[in-house]
Amino acid sequence: MKLYRTVIITLAGALLFAGGGAAMAQVHTPHAASQVRSLDIMLMVSSLRCRTGPHDFRKDYQLFSANHLTELNAASRTMRADLTRKHGAKQSKRALDKVSIGMANRFGGGHPYLDCEGLKKVTGELAGQRGQGILLSAADELLASVPSARYAMLARK
Repeated sequence: MKLYRTVIITLAGALLFAGGGAAMAQVHTPHAASQVRSLDIMLMVSSLRCRTGPHDFRKDYQLFSANHLTELNAASRTMRADLTRKHGAKQSKRALDKVSIGMANRFGGGHPYLDCEGLKKVTGELAGQRGQGILLSAADELLASVPSARYAMLARK
């Protein structure tokens, strides 16, 4: 009886832990998924733009990407499912490529208010943060055309 109880408690704990991780990583709406994907692409494009200067943050971006891989993949799956619903299975891959290229082109000329130094700081912070909503919150602030109170002090003067 004691062994049975221990096995049940262990399995229940494992299920809760596994379910909690999946719930944390899931981006529920297409808009939220698009925001998270845009954040990722903005940081990637910016890290490549800044690679030759004193504030190269490609390693910070790689750490960010690795640490948030589950959330980033969930956002991609949500976007793909939404585009499949809108355009059909055959056209969804092309539509996702088109959306992703548009996101990358948006930041090809640089971030609206952060320079390489500010982007390096932000990326390093995000790489070390965990928790549900971190990426979506950061996306809402960093993708805006004007700095939020949180990032105003990092904005170009």
